[in-house]
Amino acid sequence: MVFCSVVRMQFSRRIRVFGWASSVVAVFVCSMVVLETAAVALEPAPRTLVADAVAETEAEMKPYSEPIQYANVSIDMLPIPGGTFTMGSPESEADRREDEGPQHPVEVQPFWMGKYEITWDQYDAWSERLDTVRRELAGVKATELDLMVDGVTRPTEPYTDMSFGMGKGTRPAICMTQHAARTFCKWLSATTGRYYRLPTEAEWEYACRAGTTTAYSFGDDPGDLDEHAWFFDNTNDEYEKVGKKKPNPWGLFDMHGNAAEWVLDQYHADAYGKRTDGVTKNPLAVPTTLYPRIVRGGSWQDDAEMLRSSVRVASNAEWKEEDPQIPQSIWYHTNALGVGFRIVRPLVEPSEDEKAEKWNNTQPVQLDPVE
Repeated sequence: MVFCSVVRMQFSRRIRVFGWASSVVAVFVCSMVVLETAAVALEPAPRTLVADAVAETEAEMKPYSEPIQYANVSIDMLPIPGGTFTMGSPESEADRREDEGPQHPVEVQPFWMGKYEITWDQYDAWSERLDTVRRELAGVKATELDLMVDGVTRPTEPYTDMSFGMGKGTRPAICMTQHAARTFCKWLSATTGRYYRLPTEAEWEYACRAGTTTAYSFGDDPGDLDEHAWFFDNTNDEYEKVGKKKPNPWGLFDMHGNAAEWVLDQYHADAYGKRTDGVTKNPLAVPTTLYPRIVRGGSWQDDAEMLRSSVRVASNAEWKEEDPQIPQSIWYHTNALGVGFRIVRPLVEPSEDEKAEKWNNTQPVQLDPVE
């Protein structure tokens, strides 16, 4: 597909000289490239044979790469040990905001987390049905599991390029609603046979801190941020490819900056003050309203203080302000260019009842309008 884009680019430069014939040839060449590419290396790896993804105990957890069926892309996952940490920031921390406290002890269970933010290459396998298109072009007969995966809801057509001209590929996918990020996880779970979801706010901060207690995972000095993050001071008002800065102590890239990241929780400014009964285990504020919900980590659009490990940002309706669709889309946030996500997979998969009651629970129900 990248080659096809290059072909289109080269031919478009010649259309003014050679007229419509060049355009026709370009379309033909692109079509042949797509068909040839789709037919190569499309035999999927069996969903159950990612050996390093199998673990019964924390000690057995290993890094692994999760292949996406028919899409020729994969997602790198890193093991995160379970443990207890102090959530929130101390009153002495520079630029601290009131909703970051009071500090309190939180326990989380072990999980795997995406080494990088979800990229456009990975996201578009779902959002643009690239997995299904490649399978159909190659003439691969759909299995029962494929049909189930195809049945997972996918976004409606966006009104414009949702990268807003900044490029896709291995740059972080952006501008999606929390609903879209959740549905991507549902699709990924169906196609891989392993349970994926967004992290909770507590899991996210725990993984970001990676055992540290400083403002950032590398220390307290924002002057060192340039080595670890893309933010307002070192970008040209756009995001960058994932994994180009230094990782945090647990090997996770771009936890600070590049794209801010959705978590599962509803935003409550006073949430921490209500956790008064010792150690809080696996907290989650199940969403009951569309706004506000939480993103973490800061983005390339933010100043240094907004990239601190403890910063909480609440979504709001203005994130859809320039959406021209009526009613406004349940999938896209046209004015949230700095927002993306990464995924987690818990070591112990919850039961279907537990998923429905807690981890997958979100209100109100989001549905596309009936045409």
